[in-house]
Amino acid sequence: VAGTVEIDELNPANSTVAAEIDVASVDTGAPDRDNHLRSGDFFDAENFPKVTFRSTNVELTGAASAKMTGELTIRGVTQTVELDVEHEGRIIDAFGKDRLGFTATTKINRKDFNVNWNGLIEAGGVIVSDAVRITLNIAVVKQD
Repeated sequence: VAGTVEIDELNPANSTVAAEIDVASVDTGAPDRDNHLRSGDFFDAENFPKVTFRSTNVELTGAASAKMTGELTIRGVTQTVELDVEHEGRIIDAFGKDRLGFTATTKINRKDFNVNWNGLIEAGGVIVSDAVRITLNIAVVKQD
């Protein structure tokens, strides 16, 4: 995971985020599942090695919360998503660096990104839900 966060403390609505995730880094703790997620059935890491996000708007919703709108790209498909962002705190870490914590959540439909694979359960129903909840725990370290 790599990214850049630019925070305008005087006008937080001017803040921006750009991030990318290397699909090969997917790790659920189950190697067979991880390999299936990297395959053409899901992320297709060979053809689409990165998931990216670029913010387009930030709107404060409270003293420590915001809605961040941006462009999420998965499998070469870009969709607008809205993240609910919570500021979790600020510290000076053990190395003297200014560190901010955030949590961001959203919900997407995987089929909007051409992730269409599914399987049937013997007792009825399907293996994979169309709805995917995404939760990000983010630590931002101020660079000099």
